Amino acid sequence: MASLRIAVDAMGGDFGLRTTVPASIKSLKRCSDLHITLVGERASIENELKRHRRADLSRLEILHADDIVADDDKPSQSLRDKRASSMAVALEALRDGRVSAVVSAGNTGALMALSCMIVSRLPGVRRPAICAPIPSMHGHTYLLDLGANVDSDPANLYQFATMGQALSRVVDDLDSPRIALLNIGEELIKGTRSVQEAAALIAADEHLNYVGFIEGNALFSDRADVVVCDGFVGNIALKVCEGTASFIGRLLRERFHRGIYGRVAGLTMGPLFNAFHKKIDPRRYNGAALLGLQGVVVKSHGGAGVVGFSEAIKHASFSVRRDLPAMIAEQLAAHASSKD
Repeated sequence: MASLRIAVDAMGGDFGLRTTVPASIKSLKRCSDLHITLVGERASIENELKRHRRADLSRLEILHADDIVADDDKPSQSLRDKRASSMAVALEALRDGRVSAVVSAGNTGALMALSCMIVSRLPGVRRPAICAPIPSMHGHTYLLDLGANVDSDPANLYQFATMGQALSRVVDDLDSPRIALLNIGEELIKGTRSVQEAAALIAADEHLNYVGFIEGNALFSDRADVVVCDGFVGNIALKVCEGTASFIGRLLRERFHRGIYGRVAGLTMGPLFNAFHKKIDPRRYNGAALLGLQGVVVKSHGGAGVVGFSEAIKHASFSVRRDLPAMIAEQLAAHASSKD
């Protein structure tokens, strides 16, 4: 099996090197053919690596970058002033073929803007979309867009459905993924004009298995494999999902440690709670693919810890092995030819 090299924006995210370095080492242990390039300020990375002297670092290298994209940098500022940042240098390594994917927990808007300029979009892609899995009853459901496009027209939503279908086919080996549109109701008359027009476009495409509108309370129901929405709605929905999962976990832990009856219940229901927590743990679903680019770029949650960031690296590795950009390009070409 050919080796796989992934560039990690080592300086990005809320915790920077404290997360990206140990997560990279964890990923190297998990995957024997993985090579990781840590991109960032060399001296800082080397200092962090001194804390991991016992780890095998033979498949890890450093690519120096002078600058960092800050969380409050505007995308336009990143395009203009941050071409020497760890994020931009990592993306340039992907563009030049030195790595096969980039993983970053940095500024989402900057990552999307720099990716479009440096890596470039696939032919025919109007706007790339951010897509991530969320848990469902019997697996997971892909939700997109999650914030790359705050306002999307019907043609954008239709293309998101096409790209989401390709992702589900590649990752889950589904021949005909079920596609739904997130809406305020299931009735045909519900929703904005943009959502209704997008529904008509998706339903008219015989290559797409459109199952209709889906409401927010059915996101976890396993009624769809791909749920499409604009980035404003999708980002709010994702944050609500993450917050709800964290709240339920904290509430149960508090109850199990309160009083003698709570502790007894905790001992009795411990295995059930652990299985439940594993199912809804947001860390397991960390790693949102930027769909529509000519390379694999994965956005990690900015506040992800070591476990979560290593999951994002795992997601990037799988996307490279299955050649996700090529699959999306193929799907887009097939849909375009069917319209001619």
